[in-house]
Order: sequence, then C-alpha cells, then structure tokens
Amino acid sequence: MSPRLFTREEADSLLPEVAPLLWQARDLKKQHDDLQEQIAALQSQAKGNGHAVDADLIKARRQQQEAALAINAIIDQVKKLGPEIKDLDMGLIDFRSEMNGRVVNLCWKLGEENVAWWHELDKGYTTRQPLD
Repeated sequence: MSPRLFTREEADSLLPEVAPLLWQARDLKKQHDDLQEQIAALQSQAKGNGHAVDADLIKARRQQQEAALAINAIIDQVKKLGPEIKDLDMGLIDFRSEMNGRVVNLCWKLGEENVAWWHELDKGYTTRQPLD
C-alpha cells in the first residue's frame, strides 16, 4: 500500500497530536542513551570488582528496555497517523505530499509553528526548501 498523501493543511492539523508524542519520544531516547552510558560504566566497573554492581546493572538494563519499548510504541502511534519519523533527537518528521504533479515530503520538526518546508523524496532535511 502506498503511503498516504497529505495536504499542507492536513499535516498542520496533525501537529497538535504528533508534537507531544515526539517530545515524549525524544525525552525517552535521551533517557535510553543515558542509560546506555550508565550500563557501559557499570560493566567496566563490574570487571574490576566482581559482582558488586550486578543489581545496578540489571536495573539499568531493565529501565533501558522499558524506554525502548515506550519509544517503539510512540513510533507506532505516529506511523498510524501517517507521518514518517526521520530523527527523534530533532523531532523531525516528513509527510508525503503531492506538489506540482510529483510526490515530495513536507518536512516539520519540533519547535516549528507549522509545516513550512519541503524536500524531494530522495533528499533530506539539509535540502529542505520553504513552501511559500
């Protein structure tokens, strides 16, 4: 099945629903990444003193797994709404759209007021151009 095509207005109308999900996913990803650093430090520490940090390591791994599951659930929720998540750290998403007879991506990221950018399907964020 082909991805849904959005008008600019349809994409804008989804932002109040999508933005909070992206804020939450971004926070969870930061937590996940911080836990990865903590796990690496605990693993290194465990090599030096045996099993003293096992409980902390188990807890950090469990928290990281929970964060990953929550992130995936949010990604699934956003996908069901239609946009494609491109970068969780930036909160960057694309909406497929038709412009001048060809399919392009309408591009939006957290902090922007509305969908005001686009780029070719085979290009990315760095090549986006203003809609107006």
